[in-house]
Amino acid sequence: MAEGGGAAGSASSAGRGCSTSGLSGRAERTPRYTLGLLQTPRSTGGSTGGSSSGGAGPGSSSGGGLAAGGKPPVPGRGESYFGDKSSCVENTSTLNLTSCSSVRGLNSARVRRAPPSSSKPVCRTHTPLTGYSVTSSSATSAHAAASVIAAVVEGRGLARGEVGMASIDLKNPEMILSQFADNTTYAKVITKLKILTPLEIIMSNTACDTGNTTKLFSLITEHFKNVTFTTVQRKYFNETKGLEYIEQLCASEFSTIFMEVQSKYYCLAAAAALLKYVEFIQNSVYAPKSLKVRFQGSEKTAMIDSASAQNLELVINNRDSRNGHTLFGVLNYTKTAGGSRRLRSNILEPPVDAETINMRLDCVQELLQDEELFFGLQAVISKFLDTEQLLSVLVQIPKQDTVKTAESKITNLIYLKHTLELVEPLKAALRSCDTSLLKAYYHCLEDTRFGIILEKITTVINDDTRYTKGCLNMRTQKCYAVKPNINEFLDIARRTYTEIVDDIAGMITQLAEKYNLPMKTSFSSARGFFIQMTVDCSALPNGQLPSEFTKITKMKNTYSFTSADLIKMNERCQESLREIYHMTYLIVCKLLNEIYEHIHCLYKLSDVVSMLDMLLSFAHACTLSDYVRPEFTDTLAIKQGWHPILEKIAMEKPVSNNTYLTEGNNFAIITGPNMSGKSTYLKQIALCQIMAQIGSYVPAEYCSFRIAEQIFTRIGMDDDIETNSSTFMKEMKEITYIIQNANDKSLIIIDELGRGTSAEEGIGICYAACEYLLNLKAFTLFATHFLELCHIDVFYPNVENYHFEVQHVRSSAGNKEKIAYTYTLSKGCTEEKNYGLKAAEVSSLPSSVILDAKEITNHIAKQILHRQKGPPEMVEQRAVYQLAMRLVQTARNSRLDPDSLRIYLKGLKRKYEASCPAPGQNDEQQ
Repeated sequence: MAEGGGAAGSASSAGRGCSTSGLSGRAERTPRYTLGLLQTPRSTGGSTGGSSSGGAGPGSSSGGGLAAGGKPPVPGRGESYFGDKSSCVENTSTLNLTSCSSVRGLNSARVRRAPPSSSKPVCRTHTPLTGYSVTSSSATSAHAAASVIAAVVEGRGLARGEVGMASIDLKNPEMILSQFADNTTYAKVITKLKILTPLEIIMSNTACDTGNTTKLFSLITEHFKNVTFTTVQRKYFNETKGLEYIEQLCASEFSTIFMEVQSKYYCLAAAAALLKYVEFIQNSVYAPKSLKVRFQGSEKTAMIDSASAQNLELVINNRDSRNGHTLFGVLNYTKTAGGSRRLRSNILEPPVDAETINMRLDCVQELLQDEELFFGLQAVISKFLDTEQLLSVLVQIPKQDTVKTAESKITNLIYLKHTLELVEPLKAALRSCDTSLLKAYYHCLEDTRFGIILEKITTVINDDTRYTKGCLNMRTQKCYAVKPNINEFLDIARRTYTEIVDDIAGMITQLAEKYNLPMKTSFSSARGFFIQMTVDCSALPNGQLPSEFTKITKMKNTYSFTSADLIKMNERCQESLREIYHMTYLIVCKLLNEIYEHIHCLYKLSDVVSMLDMLLSFAHACTLSDYVRPEFTDTLAIKQGWHPILEKIAMEKPVSNNTYLTEGNNFAIITGPNMSGKSTYLKQIALCQIMAQIGSYVPAEYCSFRIAEQIFTRIGMDDDIETNSSTFMKEMKEITYIIQNANDKSLIIIDELGRGTSAEEGIGICYAACEYLLNLKAFTLFATHFLELCHIDVFYPNVENYHFEVQHVRSSAGNKEKIAYTYTLSKGCTEEKNYGLKAAEVSSLPSSVILDAKEITNHIAKQILHRQKGPPEMVEQRAVYQLAMRLVQTARNSRLDPDSLRIYLKGLKRKYEASCPAPGQNDEQQ
């Protein structure tokens, strides 16, 4: 549909502006049409209102070829508008690539910077002169919004397992480097790539040599089937060249990166290949000292593997990927794209530094307590555009100057002005804050470079030039962005454009009068100016429009059409626009060259805005539910906690439950019938842990957490009940991954292990896995249907049994009993031991068969219980152990006053005495 219909303006010249051109003395004027949009800005400073949302984002542009002969506008003698346009590395004419979507058919291919006909790659052709596109339809559909390119390289020989990674977002001028030692499962690599959701992955061609494909390459291609893979020659993975790149491109604010990465050869090698490749596909280079380069070690954030992220539905709903019923959906009330990206990355990689987390929580608490601060910040933050994408466009130097490039630069200068004008309102909102983090953000905004840039911009750009909603309004803003009398040829071109637009409006007015039809001037970026009217078909002569109108489309009673004369006038309008953009571009590039040394302060601004947006989102989520601030100790204690996603879905608040894990009782076994709430409860614990670690409040009455360095989940699905080899192998892979990667600071959640095989094997596997995990100090919650596993607490005093209660309710007829689920967690092993027999009782099986089944079951259960019963000495040892652990926890974390502490200790003593065997009991039993 067309954007912005409205009444046609008059073509008369009365009152058309008052500023005078230095060339001819004619009054410069702007078009007088009012197409249902905002009035076009006057060059003399008439106020133009602007919407703070909608419209194109930074970097968006339209336009086709170049004006007058197709030659690019070249100032001076071909020098860059930013100074040196040459690449930061040698300008090679070819780049050897092998592009593949799978492991099959890997052959070498040469892709040149020549027309596509000269290159014959196996799976894809790059056409650098026309930009970059992914030709794989699956990749396009699956990652429509993806814009990250990642390079991965692994050491060889004795260094195998040492992996270097470099990634860059084409919409954000930040390169992230990582290097770490990984095990044979390459869990860290896969997890980091899953978080990045890359558009394309680059690896060395030696990683996929026919018959010698590396395990890392095979695993990555297996996990990322919808991502484009490209291999480049190994020589481009050059650590020396990578360090040179960083020295040349890294902004001075981030120069400490040199100390961090100068000996990390693999991430430097990945950076070299990545930057060379991005330069190749983008047909542009990053300006010197323009990139934010950051080293991201795996020790600063918690690791959540991709399977766990999927099980917990952190960012994607398992039933419907478009559904917002995820943890991200629960917490996402962000107003900016940067805030949304930061929230997503924090959920997938929560911080593990307690000081960082508590500083965030302090901010959220202040935002909740100070309504004026909350609403003031939210109002300003909502006006920010995508600052990261804006930076990305500003710091790239195109190798070719086109109309599209020119329009993009002009647009982004307007966005830059809009962004800088928000710095002072943001400072004002933060001025009275109390918490240390908010104060630090306020001081960041006191950087004098913001004012310097804005001052330089306003010497060239009209004060009333604004980011506005609507393509026609934005086109007008770009046309009249530069002040008059700076370039006399630009002033002439703009007057010409104004006259053409007014002529179009006048022509349509005349047509409306000629045919006595309610025609109005409309505009869209695809069609330019066209005619639109709403009229009943019966009002038209013979039910048709006059023959001079063409390209007629109809939607209900709304007609859109044009004419031959209007098409010609649109062409004249486009030609005039190209001239305006060309001359405005020259001025804008000169301006950018002057402000370029100061522009890196925008990295600070981008970080501040995205973090404030995320913290505001946390505070907003708290106002919609009864969340509480978490504490961080050596204990996982949640009083009456509930599932945050389920609360959003359900019509009423979910049933709340308690959780208590300590170093001395770090292993909980949970039992209960199917559908009693085990899986929901387990997910709830992990989600609350993640919420606490990212700095959000938590759905509970009280909560304390031990910071987890890894979060592992193995959640049973419906198809796990089926006994088949594929399900069983999936279980084994998941539990193997957990065992190989877990440590003492992990949070481990396992649900229904061993359901894909026989009961005997399942019990054996569960028992062995539990014994292995019991050697760690990790907090583990293990849900199972194998009740035999409950007796492991006899041998391991750090095990506690819990179960979900159910109630037995007789039907109104009185002859049948059914189970009512309470979804309430209680201590001890479940008494609902024969789920299958209860199901058989309500079926049509003969009563004699059911009685025999019960008798055999009871006999076997007694034999197992007799074998597993522990001696009294072990019972006493368990009681002593639990008492000691409670005393240690009290000494570390107690906040009780002396009288309350005395009462609590007496209670511990009574509990211990009740748990120990009576004197002489051992002899009697023997």
